[in-house]
Amino acid sequence: MILALDTSTDTASIALYKRGEGIVGEQSWLSGRQQTVQLLPNIQRLMTLLDVTTHDLDGVAVATGPGSFSGVRIGISTAKSLAYSLEVPLWGVPSLDVLAYSHVAVTAAQVCAVLSMGRSRLAWALYRTRGTQWRRLTPYANSTASEMAASVKEYESNLATLFCGELSDETLTVIKEVMGVQASVSPPAASLRRAGYMAELALQRADRGERDDPATLQAIHIPQAEQVAVSS
Repeated sequence: MILALDTSTDTASIALYKRGEGIVGEQSWLSGRQQTVQLLPNIQRLMTLLDVTTHDLDGVAVATGPGSFSGVRIGISTAKSLAYSLEVPLWGVPSLDVLAYSHVAVTAAQVCAVLSMGRSRLAWALYRTRGTQWRRLTPYANSTASEMAASVKEYESNLATLFCGELSDETLTVIKEVMGVQASVSPPAASLRRAGYMAELALQRADRGERDDPATLQAIHIPQAEQVAVSS
């Protein structure tokens, strides 16, 4: 049983996931800046609903950003504390990977996952399934909407791209102006980051023999005009 936590933006999500059964319970809500006071009570509520205790947990997964500095910090701090106290494995999963993962398995198009960084900046990365494996194609980037659209179009000019995530009307207008019919947009409900998907990505890391050290796990922050090639 894995507990997955995502507080990397105003939308929070938690899930309990059991290997062989899938999502046992999941909750997503608009938390805003209330993650500090809402996260632990909602974890307890979900566990009580499902008659699960901390002794049933075999690991903890947490979103590592990019996203809100305080939001990411709250999630990571909570996950580290749980992993330390329960002596269970900890897995950090990039927030953009979680967002893209729900789409790349069901479309032949490349997927551009997008999160708002504020002040007209966007965090984004491109993903695609090749063969039987899905993977990230580009570094995590921090740019304006026009810079993002131009980069995506240049990366694979003849391939359709599905955009998903936090897409304002202004961002959508820019994407359509730059990319035209080569761009499509995921509906809002499908653009929700769900902690259940993050739990699956954490289990994939576990199957590769990977885990994170609670003492050294850090958030992903992408400075303006900089790209970070974090391994998928």
